Amino acid sequence: MNHHGFRALAVCAALATGCTQAPDLSAARAEAQKPVQRYDAIQALAAHGEKVAAGTRSGAVLVSADGGRSWHRQPLAGPSSITGMDVCPDGRFIAIDFYRKVWTADAQLSGWTAQPLEAPHTALAVHCDRQGRWWVAGTGALIVRSDDQGKSWVKTDLQEDLQITTVQMVDELNGFATGEFGTVVVTTDGGQSWAKRGALPEEFYPYAALFVSASEGWVTGLAGQVLKTIDGGVSWTPQVNRSGAPLYRVFMHAGTPHAVGAGGAVVRLQGDEWVSIAYADARPVPLSAGASVLAHNTLLIGGPGGLLRAVGDGSSSRHGAAK
Repeated sequence: MNHHGFRALAVCAALATGCTQAPDLSAARAEAQKPVQRYDAIQALAAHGEKVAAGTRSGAVLVSADGGRSWHRQPLAGPSSITGMDVCPDGRFIAIDFYRKVWTADAQLSGWTAQPLEAPHTALAVHCDRQGRWWVAGTGALIVRSDDQGKSWVKTDLQEDLQITTVQMVDELNGFATGEFGTVVVTTDGGQSWAKRGALPEEFYPYAALFVSASEGWVTGLAGQVLKTIDGGVSWTPQVNRSGAPLYRVFMHAGTPHAVGAGGAVVRLQGDEWVSIAYADARPVPLSAGASVLAHNTLLIGGPGGLLRAVGDGSSSRHGAAK
């Protein structure tokens, strides 16, 4: 082939290349820059004033300084999956990681640092009490406490083969933990010792618990069950859950217990019944996280598919509850 033939081939190749348009990736790049991703599963929420943190399954924490109106993404180092979160009285955030770590951030949510957690093997609940002590409970019937922000831990082993799924101190001395097979254990000496008290009926498996005093509290479980105690866990009374949904998180908002759960359920206690709060564009997905942002009279809810949003608390009209 002479040089004219090579030139013709080169021209054809150039023309062919020029006719093939490069793919437009601008939409994909814009999507990737968003703080909340569609693959995010929100598993934990905690708020202090207008500071809010949302823990994800995918190794990131989403933080907001304006009560959830806008978000910033903070990736966590190493394999991470945040399963629980709480706030201390000084505004410090603490979170438990499926990969046997405890994360902490200051009150400004400026960054997260991790500390190893030797026990329990799988942490299922985390709590920071009024004295700033950290509590973690989980598998192996273990409850651990740190008085020095995670530098050292005191371990209580209940010597049973069960999971402790909730732990909460209601004051300096009194606290509750609940777990598999209807287990209820209490402390009356600030966590120095824990002992069984009563039992949840029919080997109840508790998803979430909320105690407002040393005598009064609620526990949620399978098939939408809600139980209440007014004698510190000695006895329990079933309550009506109008939503019918299992409730995965229970928390206080404006002085009233609220909860989120399966099927996009957002509910509050009204009298002796749990009633649904209607909100726009509800999605029938399991809500694993909920928190109160009292400054905006809103509830933050979180779930799979990047679901992270604020909804009204229904306070403007008590007729918004489902019948």
